[in-house]
Amino acid sequence: MKIGILQTGQAPQDLRAQQGDYPAMFERLLDGHGFDFASWHVEGMEFPASVHDADGWLITGSRHGVYEDHPFIAPLEQFIRAAFAAGLPVVGICFGHQIMAQALGGKVAKFDGGWAVGAQEYEIEGEKLVLNAWHQDQVITPPDGAQTIGQNAFCEHAALAYGTLGYSVQPHPEFDDSFIQGLIDTRGRGVVPDELLHAATDTQGGARHPHLVAQRIAAHFKQFATAPAGSERP
Repeated sequence: MKIGILQTGQAPQDLRAQQGDYPAMFERLLDGHGFDFASWHVEGMEFPASVHDADGWLITGSRHGVYEDHPFIAPLEQFIRAAFAAGLPVVGICFGHQIMAQALGGKVAKFDGGWAVGAQEYEIEGEKLVLNAWHQDQVITPPDGAQTIGQNAFCEHAALAYGTLGYSVQPHPEFDDSFIQGLIDTRGRGVVPDELLHAATDTQGGARHPHLVAQRIAAHFKQFATAPAGSERP
């Protein structure tokens, strides 16, 4: 099964040299699940020719806000709607989570409660998961038909399901602690309150559950790969 990665931002240059850019992080996260990957840098206006260029789509994180005026936002929203209309599975992470919601009629805004940085505990589909986060923007109002399947006290709509087609989460299962520390050093200081940065550093090394989210993402895609020929998709 071929997964198309829609890259909506870039990791800081120094971190790219160490860990690769966002598509490489997702390929590592989903390694072992039997997928092939291709990526398009949509932030740079490199879009697939068709939603059928892959069997499913994954939208990465970004430092941009989905409500900002960037050239790639509108065509990405249209691509998401076209993928849903074609019955193709879509997964979104952080910015990807937000742009899916906005494209399908939800509302995203800069959260008055501030930032979530580093390890955060969520309840996702009834399970307690600790995942790294890096965001101030949030889905404030999910689209009609979307079901909230994950939350915590800070983020009410931390994971959404769109029937069988869409699955999205606000935290970053692809970010390990070393990458969070790199973001603190390259993007956080002077932007995120110091006490949150210190807390994120202090909690590094604890339990994280990215593999459990990877399993959910893989299962979301694979339900389409295993549909019998001639049958309706799930």
